[in-house]
Amino acid sequence: MLRKALRDKITESLSSILPIALIVVVLALTLIPLDAGIFVLFIIGVVLLIFGMGLFTQGADMSLLVIGEKIGSAMTKSKKIWLIALLSFIIGIIVTVAEPDLQILAMQVPFIAKQTPLGNYLLILVVAVGVGIFLLFAMLRIVLKIRLWILLIVFYLIAFLLCIFVAPSFWAVSFDAGGVTTGPMTVPFIISLGVGVASLRAGKGSQDDSFGLVALSSIGPIIATLVLGIIFKVNAIEYHIDEALRIPADVHSTRGVLLEYAHGFQSHAVDVGIAVSPIIVFFLMFQLITRSFRKRQVVRILIGFLYTFVGLVLFLTGSNTGFMPVGRSVGEALAGIAGGWLLIPAGMLIGYFVVAAEPAVHVLNKQVERMSAGAISAKAMKRALCIGVSVALGLAMTRILTHINIMWILLPGYGIALLLTFFTPPLYTGIAFDSGGVASGAMVSSFVLPLAFGACYALNGNSSALIMTDAFGCVAFVALTPLITIQILGIYYRFKTHKIKRNFITAEEKILVYEVD
Repeated sequence: MLRKALRDKITESLSSILPIALIVVVLALTLIPLDAGIFVLFIIGVVLLIFGMGLFTQGADMSLLVIGEKIGSAMTKSKKIWLIALLSFIIGIIVTVAEPDLQILAMQVPFIAKQTPLGNYLLILVVAVGVGIFLLFAMLRIVLKIRLWILLIVFYLIAFLLCIFVAPSFWAVSFDAGGVTTGPMTVPFIISLGVGVASLRAGKGSQDDSFGLVALSSIGPIIATLVLGIIFKVNAIEYHIDEALRIPADVHSTRGVLLEYAHGFQSHAVDVGIAVSPIIVFFLMFQLITRSFRKRQVVRILIGFLYTFVGLVLFLTGSNTGFMPVGRSVGEALAGIAGGWLLIPAGMLIGYFVVAAEPAVHVLNKQVERMSAGAISAKAMKRALCIGVSVALGLAMTRILTHINIMWILLPGYGIALLLTFFTPPLYTGIAFDSGGVASGAMVSSFVLPLAFGACYALNGNSSALIMTDAFGCVAFVALTPLITIQILGIYYRFKTHKIKRNFITAEEKILVYEVD
């Protein structure tokens, strides 16, 4: 049974990753001739992504989701608000430090690393504390029965007000930090925590509270990174693309390709091992104290962690080693065709398919379908997300070409998203704002962001503040547009449901009149 489930996951990941791979292959064979070595890196990366995503999603089902739900329900049963707050804060920090997407972003923000002995880890730690604080708020919201839209409006207003005190060159990075934080490690754990807590709340609204934790956890990194920008007085930044993206020096032979992947496996195995270890330790401590799981369940969870570890190593190695150089090369080449305007349709096409290759998206869609008892299908969720991300990357590429200030898009975008919360069913509001964080994952960080860097490099040169202000922001747009598309989906479903109910009542009235006659 386990073997069949794993086979199904790998088949699902194949169908998700194949479209984006075919797009790159077609571009490489027609408009954008790639170096043979980089193309081989990409093909191997595709294979690793397929098996990595399959193993990861299976491992998440067996370990992260199960543990999260059990911890969430156990925290709520205790009825001790201080304990719920403390554990939420600790869990938020642990799972965020473990988040590979955040590590990818931190590697591409070298100017912060230069200003502190902590290097890239300063940004990671600041963001982790931000997630911890806001996961605490999110859990208390469920326990205290506070409406989600109230907190969303308040905290986003605070974020935009903080932007006044931060240099415009740092705005895009700050909003990108909110998007990358909620990725393949964070999402399964946080969503299942919400499900576990909400399951113990009886009555109307308990289902609605299953979602929204990711939404609030995504705001924490934005505010924390903006505060970091204020403290370090980040101003006009001279940004060098070569400091952020390491392009393989020698992949012109099979030996060079093999060495590049050997380096990637070694590096990511250490990173993922360090990232997963605190979660395993936390689980073992929880089991020793509560004895919540039987022996067979513990063994299954540990096997799930092994799948998660191997899957993430394969996925990150494939995405970083295979996709990052190709992303930069494709961006540079597209920027040189038709004055760069081909970037917009190409970006929208890539955006439509790239979201399906995000591991966390599959976790969210499955959980949404389960919690809504099939009312919101995974297929409908996927389509709405694909449309949203397609629009997001179209906007991102337009901004690279026109140098539009990012606030001209973020302010009206979030204004529309927050306005829609007044008309959208609460369940869909939580799902929509969770989707924004989930859509902007590892593939966006390792393929789309380098693509934007490559396009900016081709248009503006290697050393330019424009790379800092224009290339960053892709993740922020990907995190924004699903907030609107999913809420529109929710309004449509509510209208459809009311229409069905109205037709059903009308039919009953007709039958009643007929029986009376």
